[in-house]
Amino acid sequence: MSAGPATMSRARLAWYLARRYLASRRGGRLLSFITLISLGGVTVGVTALVVVIGVMTGMQNELRDKILGSYPHFMVLQSGPSLRLDDWRRVVEKIEAVDGVVSASPMGYTRVGVSRSDYAEVMDLYGVELDDPGISVTAMSDSLRSGAISLERAPGGLAPVVLGMGIAQRMSLFKGDTIRIISLENVKVSPNGDFLPRMDDWVVSGIFATGHYDFDMRNGYSALGDVQELLELGSGTVSYVAGRTDDLWNAPEVAEAVYEALGGWPYVVEPWTQTHRQLFSALKLEKLAMAVIVSLIVLVAAFNIVGTLVMVVVNRTKEIGILKAMGLTRRDTLRTFVFQGLWIGVSGTLAGLSLGLVLSVLIERYGLIPIPPDIYFVDNLPVSLSPWDVVWIAGGSLLVSLLATIYPARQASALVPVEAIRHE
Repeated sequence: MSAGPATMSRARLAWYLARRYLASRRGGRLLSFITLISLGGVTVGVTALVVVIGVMTGMQNELRDKILGSYPHFMVLQSGPSLRLDDWRRVVEKIEAVDGVVSASPMGYTRVGVSRSDYAEVMDLYGVELDDPGISVTAMSDSLRSGAISLERAPGGLAPVVLGMGIAQRMSLFKGDTIRIISLENVKVSPNGDFLPRMDDWVVSGIFATGHYDFDMRNGYSALGDVQELLELGSGTVSYVAGRTDDLWNAPEVAEAVYEALGGWPYVVEPWTQTHRQLFSALKLEKLAMAVIVSLIVLVAAFNIVGTLVMVVVNRTKEIGILKAMGLTRRDTLRTFVFQGLWIGVSGTLAGLSLGLVLSVLIERYGLIPIPPDIYFVDNLPVSLSPWDVVWIAGGSLLVSLLATIYPARQASALVPVEAIRHE
């Protein structure tokens, strides 16, 4: 019955010795200063990890939200020489009957040239079904800054098109301006062997801005019928059918169910996780690489802890020898030095987490770090931290701090009392 109180008493003794050995004393101010350096190293390392992981996660989330606001959760395509999907109404009906599908809509797609006067750009043109009263497969309507995608032709029979703000600004285009659309797919060859692409005048009916710079720089939207006419497709033929799920993380499972509902080949169902796989894989790898690099700061701090505790052993060898002669056990000595390392680790980790979280909130709320949107798709550095990120950062820091105590603790516990007392 007395083992518990005795163990607690010896633990308190080890904690008392640990604090005393780390504190400054006359002639030992250098040791206390090195302790502060070790503490500061852990704090800086944990702070850097919190901010970097928060920024990388925020960039992933921000980019994912912008992409999925502009693109569907899954696409249904049809294999074949024309790469077109026929009888889209039957396909949409089957897709919408699948559990987990919120909406499905036909889409036209082609790459076109856009010219005005002597200046030209290349743009991806999407045709959307405007007669569908259901939920939109994209959030494009929320991104409109002026005008609208319209079924009605402008005076002179010009087809309307909504342009991304990036390409509109580059070409100095505004609502109501006339542009020439040059089809890069529907190209005829003259008897002389000249290429004759179809060229039509269209009118800018609106401007949209998703906040995804690359998307706004190279995309435009129009009515599905106008894109079908540009490509000379029948009313039942489209490029693909786009779908939206009730939970974007279930898109792969829903895509598999849609594939089975359509009877398999010649249909191909591609969820967003596959469409943008390379981009998000690169972001994950970049996040891991940054975490490893910044973790080196914590590793350097761990070496500082080892150096600090080794100096404690050297500086307090005679005292340790006297205490061991008076009954301090090997386990008590080990516990003393483990407590010293843990004190540095826990204090530095808590300080680093607090400072890192404060910095993350300030960066996110006040946009302290502006970045070029043409490279990173966002104007300011986004920050997002999950509880698991905080847990593994804190746990990793404490584990490294604990491991750093092993060598000096074993060195101290192996001291022979008589030899330690004679130490000068």
